[in-house]
Amino acid sequence: MSLEYSRKKPNANIGAVYQKFIDRKMHFLILLILVIIALAGYAATRGSADISVMEVYTTILAKFLPGTFQTTWFSDTIVWGLRLHRILLAIVGGIGLSIAGAVMQGILKNPLASPFTLGISSAAGFGAAMAIVMGAGFVGGEWLIVGNAFVFTLLASFAVYGLAKYKGITPETMILAGIAIMYLFQALTSFLQYVGHAEQVQEVVFWMMGSLGRSSWDKVWIVTGVIVICFPYILLKSWDINALGTGDETAKSLGVNVEKTRVICMMLVSFITASVICFTGTIGFIGLVAPHITRMVIGGDHRFLFPASALIGAILLLGADTLARTILAPVILPVGIMTSFLGVPFFIYLFMRRKKVFW
Repeated sequence: MSLEYSRKKPNANIGAVYQKFIDRKMHFLILLILVIIALAGYAATRGSADISVMEVYTTILAKFLPGTFQTTWFSDTIVWGLRLHRILLAIVGGIGLSIAGAVMQGILKNPLASPFTLGISSAAGFGAAMAIVMGAGFVGGEWLIVGNAFVFTLLASFAVYGLAKYKGITPETMILAGIAIMYLFQALTSFLQYVGHAEQVQEVVFWMMGSLGRSSWDKVWIVTGVIVICFPYILLKSWDINALGTGDETAKSLGVNVEKTRVICMMLVSFITASVICFTGTIGFIGLVAPHITRMVIGGDHRFLFPASALIGAILLLGADTLARTILAPVILPVGIMTSFLGVPFFIYLFMRRKKVFW
């Protein structure tokens, strides 16, 4: 009897410790969701017309429960017509960019991997610049700039894949290919700025700073739809990406198709990044910083790192946009400037406390 008890007790202890480990991470995710809800309510109160946080939540609930909650025409116009779609675009945009950064860092095992550093954002900037300066693009009308940014983002991703495939797909080749693509599109964008008129150059510069001022409900639904389609597969592959962190050979011995996992995940996050950047312009540091913050708090298990990074990215971008709208009100700063101001001090801190390895 004592032997049987001694055999069961360690297993029970291991199960309890593991459950406590999971519970801590779930509590952290719930906390982040509550922070987003609170920050969104506060962000909706900031602007030329002041309304209270309670009015914001009441106006939102009245849309779904009209018999229970009552609102005014003024509050409804302010919240639903002017501010909420911008707030939601900041949330889903932060989610998308953070997922992209976390996945890229995971599959490449590189702390500097992100859409911004691997040339994807530079390609979007060139596509927008070509539409603004030359008036040329893949679609016409009001979607000219958006369509160009989207298509060139995907083209850059395929170019990175093609160059890496030529030399053998490894983290090193993909990073080097991304750097080469980044410099290529930066040079092309600089050339278009050089030959463009002053007004065109000014518009290109403003677009590349990143802004949520062009938000609309259609754009929110498009970005949300892309994330909903792509993220479940990425989350499903979190175990495989965990295995990639131990090295390609070890991952292969565990049954992971390393090349397939790396390529498919790279294509999916490129698709997510394209859907965000084409509407917001170039927003740096979110995809780079959010995964590092998450990894410092809850560790590197990608099952929890991906959703937690997404939520932290939403908080960072929404907080940066709220600050950009209020710090010099009534002047609204481009949100890309604020994310850079927030990202640089963090990187200095990360560099100062860095140990021998990041993983």
